[in-house]
Amino acid sequence: MVLSQAPVPAISHHQMLVFLLQIGLLLGVAVLLGRLAVRLRLPPVVGELSAGVLLGPSVFGNALPDVRDWLLPHDAAQMHLLSAVAQLGVLLLVGITGAHIDLRLIRSKGKVIGYVSTASVLLPLALGFGLGYVMPDSMMAAGADRGTFALFVGVAIAVSALPVIAKTLLDMKLLHRNVGQLIIGAAAISDIVGWMLLSIVSAMVTKGLDTGMVLESVGYLVLVLAFAALVARPVARQVLRLTERSSQPEVSVTAIAAMIVLAGAGTLALDMEPILGTFLCGIVISSLGPASRRSLDSMRSFVMSTLAPLFFATAGLQVDLSALGKPTVLLAAVVTLLVATLAKFAGGYLGARMGRLGHGEGLAIGAGLNARGVVEIVIATVGLNLGVLTTATYTIVVLIAVATSMMAPPFLRHATRQIPKTTAEHERERELAGSPS
Repeated sequence: MVLSQAPVPAISHHQMLVFLLQIGLLLGVAVLLGRLAVRLRLPPVVGELSAGVLLGPSVFGNALPDVRDWLLPHDAAQMHLLSAVAQLGVLLLVGITGAHIDLRLIRSKGKVIGYVSTASVLLPLALGFGLGYVMPDSMMAAGADRGTFALFVGVAIAVSALPVIAKTLLDMKLLHRNVGQLIIGAAAISDIVGWMLLSIVSAMVTKGLDTGMVLESVGYLVLVLAFAALVARPVARQVLRLTERSSQPEVSVTAIAAMIVLAGAGTLALDMEPILGTFLCGIVISSLGPASRRSLDSMRSFVMSTLAPLFFATAGLQVDLSALGKPTVLLAAVVTLLVATLAKFAGGYLGARMGRLGHGEGLAIGAGLNARGVVEIVIATVGLNLGVLTTATYTIVVLIAVATSMMAPPFLRHATRQIPKTTAEHERERELAGSPS
């Protein structure tokens, strides 16, 4: 006997109206402020985040509280609609970020990049972990474990942001320089380690902190890496071979988007962060050759111009600058920013010197790796959603992401003035400009 099932109620007229207004307003303000940031020679993410801060409780919420409550209500079902679109944006963004990883570069510069990436991750991670242990209890979400909270702070401080760094180097015409390539390689390793650490810490939140859980998380991580190398790569190659036969190029783009989202679902099913799966999927797809990268570039335009700004604006909605009016929170923000900046800079510099690079190159690498941007914002969002960070701590982490992204260009510009160009760098510069070598 087959029982008929009642149809799912349609979304209400009011919910759809508010949802469309949210999307249009957030996206419009994010794009405008992102363009303004570019004119001011800042990363667009600074303006896009500012859109959310402007429309959130800090400004819009204080100036027009009734309008803000109507447009951005404290209603879980309504906000979940907006959050779902933003999450799709961040998953595709992280997948595209993974496609920036140049595995050949990492292999060719392996020794120096190994020193730099190790020092620039371990030193901030250790200092951030210690800072998380001495922060007041008021900075932790209710019921959060102190060790897990400290690890979250450590991971947030330890990461770099490959997309922001790559864009900064391109804008400053430094990507062809040896030091630029070293920064990109070390940032790639930092991103990979950061996503892996985030997955382990997230598993700790959902399962509790014990030796068995850590071993299980590490085991799942090894399984995911092995699956990506041994199974996902040949499967992705076969899928793209089939789609490339189509007369419609958008078929390949759709297939890539589906694989990225499914990869996120795979790691989520293992109680790991979906962004780890999407990041590894981006690396796998990019490694399949020029055709795959062209399809990724086709998707990149829409993601970077529409979905990514919407995600950053949505992330900015959670920022409450009024929290900085409390002396405890303000002190924590200043100390965390100092520790994050100095630890990352020192780690990058020490790693460069261990790799037998000069003083100027060490300064440039430390300055370049200090930009956190996208990655730290994603980590902060995960920490808030998992109930580890409070709104105040989330605000601090997002402000650090913005501040370090703004610091990187001027410090990098100053440091690279001390480094003379080599013949090989001149040749690469001519190649990028399209001149005969």
